[in-house]
Amino acid sequence: MDICIIGGGLSGLSAAYALRDKSNITVLEKKNKTGGCLSSSKAGKGYIEDFYHHCFSGDTNLFELAESLGIIGELEWLSGSTGYYVNNKIYPLTTPLEILKYPYLSVKDKIKLGILTLHSKKYDVNGLDDISAKDFIVEKCGISVYESFFEPLLNSKFGDIRGSVSAAWLISRIAIRSDRKISGEKLGYFRNGYNSLTEKLTQKLKDSGCIIETGNAAEKIIHTDSGWEVNGTHYDAVLSTINPSYLEDIGGPKIGDIPYQGAACMTIGLKREVTEGIYWLNMKDKAPYGAVIGHTNFVPQERYNEHIVYLASYFTGIPPEGLEKAMIDDFSSRFKVRRDEINWYRLNIDESAGPVYVKGYKKLIPEYEKDDLFLAGMFSLPNYPERSMEGSIVAGKHAASEIIRKYNL
Repeated sequence: MDICIIGGGLSGLSAAYALRDKSNITVLEKKNKTGGCLSSSKAGKGYIEDFYHHCFSGDTNLFELAESLGIIGELEWLSGSTGYYVNNKIYPLTTPLEILKYPYLSVKDKIKLGILTLHSKKYDVNGLDDISAKDFIVEKCGISVYESFFEPLLNSKFGDIRGSVSAAWLISRIAIRSDRKISGEKLGYFRNGYNSLTEKLTQKLKDSGCIIETGNAAEKIIHTDSGWEVNGTHYDAVLSTINPSYLEDIGGPKIGDIPYQGAACMTIGLKREVTEGIYWLNMKDKAPYGAVIGHTNFVPQERYNEHIVYLASYFTGIPPEGLEKAMIDDFSSRFKVRRDEINWYRLNIDESAGPVYVKGYKKLIPEYEKDDLFLAGMFSLPNYPERSMEGSIVAGKHAASEIIRKYNL
């Protein structure tokens, strides 16, 4: 049986891995490398992800995949500190003492925030799907907690459409990040970066006889009596992992109006550290990026022979004109970085980086099969209400199981 998988990101590769011994697999990936948003590029002595990544202790399917690939021993648990940039000043917010010292929340506000965090795992996210994150926080904690603490987070992840995001997403994010120690949150990272995961997975698939075609986007698909044609080649089944609206544009079925956003992520190699030891710095002050991620305040900078930061920005439609210059100019000025202190920088843009969990999103989630075509990706149920590598792997595995069941493979 011949199966075409559209998209070489984590869902597509995971599905191919589950099907590799049961059928002939061809993976089409429009970029010149696999991984999707998990792709990496050379930096210093190793590789750095094009879009920042880390994993969590509950990502069991990710760990099982890493063990199967022989790289589980490379997984490390590192401390991730957090902070806010407010009125041209960095405020660390990792330890209880730092939170108590934060001047933009009253003692009463901090107590409300603490109670919300403690109770976060008890909420039924299904009951929060139709409530906006802003309305939920204002009701539970008040407007000052929303504006001083949560709005920068929402802005860093969703930009101008932050007001549409559901409380289900926000409370899930709080819950998954509520297991903190005094030194900060423990997050997972592979010693050689996530490039080791995508490279090992890609090579394993090739060794199993799978065809991985990078630099080859699916441009046209046609439903036939015996299956599908993709770019003129016949396949018995097709699994798509791309934005459902893109799939419809090339001839696929209409899945529904799932809102997507783009990501613009600038990676910068520096001669010195600039975020005062903080890993994740949310920007409350207006800037052409919503967060500064000090990668080498999380992963030891000795692995790269330089310091590395990300500037994270999100958009809908197409990225703002002149964004690259605006980002590097603002960063250099705001953090007092001279141009001779910048070793290199590059801007990676994905105009369809992932779905936005707006109010009512759960009703939009498609099944794994629609009109004889299979679906899996960041839009799938395992990625609701917080998209993750774990969710993408599970979605790919579930879609593969549906193919196996339908065709008795």
